[in-house]
Amino acid sequence: MSIPFNSDAPGQSGSEQSLQFSSSSRLHRIQIWETPLLRQGSSVLEAFAWEEVMCRRVGEGHLPVAHIWRHPDAFVAGLRDRRLPKAAEAMEGIRRQGTAVCVRPSGGAAVPLHPGVVNISLILPNPARAINIHDDFREMAALIAESLTPWSNHAQTGEIEGAFCPGDYDVSVGGLKFCGIAQRRQAKAYIITAFIIVEGHGDKLAADVRRFYQYAADGLEEGYPDVRPGTMASLHELAGVPSTAAYTASLVRTLRNRYPLAETGRVLSVDREAVRRTAEQMKLRYD
Repeated sequence: MSIPFNSDAPGQSGSEQSLQFSSSSRLHRIQIWETPLLRQGSSVLEAFAWEEVMCRRVGEGHLPVAHIWRHPDAFVAGLRDRRLPKAAEAMEGIRRQGTAVCVRPSGGAAVPLHPGVVNISLILPNPARAINIHDDFREMAALIAESLTPWSNHAQTGEIEGAFCPGDYDVSVGGLKFCGIAQRRQAKAYIITAFIIVEGHGDKLAADVRRFYQYAADGLEEGYPDVRPGTMASLHELAGVPSTAAYTASLVRTLRNRYPLAETGRVLSVDREAVRRTAEQMKLRYD
């Protein structure tokens, strides 16, 4: 696991809409942290546990955080997916192939990860315990779309029928989804998180998710997304984005423009034991 721990280093719903930043962004300071590509075989659950611990710190007064990370080979199921009759067997079958598997605590449904998928989470304070989740989803979607503008100005938001991890704030180009957004709330802070398919083949990822549901559903015809071919694509396929490095660099530039006092120089770390304990608790609760 390459996520940093303590060190002495200094430290409209359902319809397609074009995307623009709203003027409602409330923050000027944020810490941007990019975790290097995690090691093959590393726990994907620990990435979510790290964010869970950091979310508690943000609730206690730490700077808001934009966390960017990737995993080489993982399958992340949603909470509803885990309730399917043969979900445990389906997840174990994927695990036996050498793929890291977990159930994430945020909303959304199953998502496969590989080095071409960029994950970004905005970890934000909520001291008044009053948030407008739709505004925050729109803000995340606009951030992702603006980061695409060096290659395309055609990103739209709105559910893409037949895509995996479907939602009102799917981000797409030409009717093909490349990004999904979910959220996780704590008492005094919350996380808006997104996956962005930059490289690879969207249809292959969709086929992987479809096979998972076919096995996990065990004959059920409802209660899970109907994932179909021709609904997902990568940004390389859609807009010629050359690499995850190129898109991530654009994403960081957009964050710095959006938050003029953004910090990038300090090492961001949390207690290793707290992350381990949180990952164990999440596995017991959700897996």
